[in-house]
Amino acid sequence: MRKRWLRIGILAGALFVINVAGRLVVRLGSIEEVDSQDRVTLLTYAAVGLLMAVLAIWWGRLRPLGVVVADLAGAAVAAGVLILLVGPFVSGTSPAAVGVGDSFNVAWQFAGFVAGGSLLGMLLLIMVGRDYKSRSLKQFAESKLTKPHRPVRR
Repeated sequence: MRKRWLRIGILAGALFVINVAGRLVVRLGSIEEVDSQDRVTLLTYAAVGLLMAVLAIWWGRLRPLGVVVADLAGAAVAAGVLILLVGPFVSGTSPAAVGVGDSFNVAWQFAGFVAGGSLLGMLLLIMVGRDYKSRSLKQFAESKLTKPHRPVRR
């Protein structure tokens, strides 16, 4: 159980670091144009989605789907709370200064990219038949075929 929480915590930290990196690029790069800020934000969220897709594929090969979904969702919620409460301080403002509308906008964008990346990764894994359940069913089917036939006694 400790390894599972460690895995969730590391992923939450990585998601938060990606978001902080995007915020620092905007802040330290003195990017004032809204279009340029949106471009950096989109790249940041694309990196978040890519990380979630890669981890969904990696963890989905080793664990059942329910465990993978719970781990990814737990890390996403933890990172989302950090992004909403601590992220604005990195940008040089406070959570109250950015307003509720911007906070909801950030939350929905983050949730969308996290869910999209996770879903894409799991669907790709299931499509190629390499997920935990498909591999277990394949192994079961192969074991049933390899058993020797029992002779019938008369």
